[in-house]
Amino acid sequence: MRVSSLDRISRDNCCEKIIWEAKMPFEPDIGYAKATLRSAPENLPQDLENVIEYRKSGLSLNHIVGCPLDCAYCVRHLFNNYEMKRPHLIMSDEQAVDQLVRHPAFRAHNTPLQIFNRATDPFLPRVKDHLHRTLELLDELGLTNHVLVITRWHVLEDDVARLERLQNLKVTILVTWSGISDPRIEPIDSSIAKKSLKTLADFASRTRRILYWRPIVLGLNDTDELIAEARSMSQFADATVFTGLFHREQIRDYLRSVNVPDLYEMVPRRKIFPREVEDRILKAFGNTPLFRKTSCGVAYAHGVHDYNGHLGIERICDICPADQVKICTAAHKPPTQLQLLNFAEEVGLEVDGMEVFPGHIVVENSTEQQRYFVQHATGFQVHDRAHPHLPGRHGRA
Repeated sequence: MRVSSLDRISRDNCCEKIIWEAKMPFEPDIGYAKATLRSAPENLPQDLENVIEYRKSGLSLNHIVGCPLDCAYCVRHLFNNYEMKRPHLIMSDEQAVDQLVRHPAFRAHNTPLQIFNRATDPFLPRVKDHLHRTLELLDELGLTNHVLVITRWHVLEDDVARLERLQNLKVTILVTWSGISDPRIEPIDSSIAKKSLKTLADFASRTRRILYWRPIVLGLNDTDELIAEARSMSQFADATVFTGLFHREQIRDYLRSVNVPDLYEMVPRRKIFPREVEDRILKAFGNTPLFRKTSCGVAYAHGVHDYNGHLGIERICDICPADQVKICTAAHKPPTQLQLLNFAEEVGLEVDGMEVFPGHIVVENSTEQQRYFVQHATGFQVHDRAHPHLPGRHGRA
């Protein structure tokens, strides 16, 4: 269903300075929690002024920017706002939700959504008030879309109670944990994520929870002891997703500036995950449900098919539980030519050179946002011919 306004969806249809020591738990300055969030400055980078961006895990809504947590590998380096430590509000939650459901790519009940995953942590004080309000506004519309919320901060019992009152959205909390103890790279006490996951396990029923084990870096946090710790934590999660380092020049430059030796020599297009590390993790986890891709873990947690259609890519789903593979197989049907043409026309994607192969679609001269829209609309992977997905390299360069 195409949505152009809030009114067309009915219920029925539907810290200024951070001081830390290497051996001390990290506590950011969260004094802003006692007051309303400041408005975003007028000179905000254009990429951040645009509060909606289409990413692989769905339409991403980010109407708050700024974070004090200082994870050195944060994608905020890519948006030139890493130095903004206090969260700032760009617009009201009501305005943000209105823009979201009016977005040309939004489909009620179908488009996966993410909230505050690009420029802040959604469970920071004050920020989480806006997270809850945004979720409630969407839920009141009767929407049943997937909503992914990624955090490494405190998820409290009161937060879970508020999440549990939602009636329609498929909400998944992805609790990020890495076990990295080097404060130059990750100054946050890893026990915070462990406690949040346990709180969700104790009090959540409708709300799904995922152990989001990332980034795993060769020689940094891939010891047998940390792998065993992750295995132990997985008992509190509906699913565990593990992945490597998203490396970019800006991130490497920052790591060098804080005297961290290069974690990897290369800066590839996809995440870096050495096969030897993956092999050791798979052996240690045995039959415990473990997923290479975020949407695969989300799908398993909710008992539905993977909206990103990873089933069509060799050696992505060979570790998935057999029952989940059956669910995804039943839903994995190629789009008709007419459907594909209509989707391509809607996002301005070139029709020439477009081909449908078993399990995936190949297009040319595309942007990520165009590909992800078609991917979620069809449930089939969409690749650009200029960036082929080579065997064994899908997110594991």
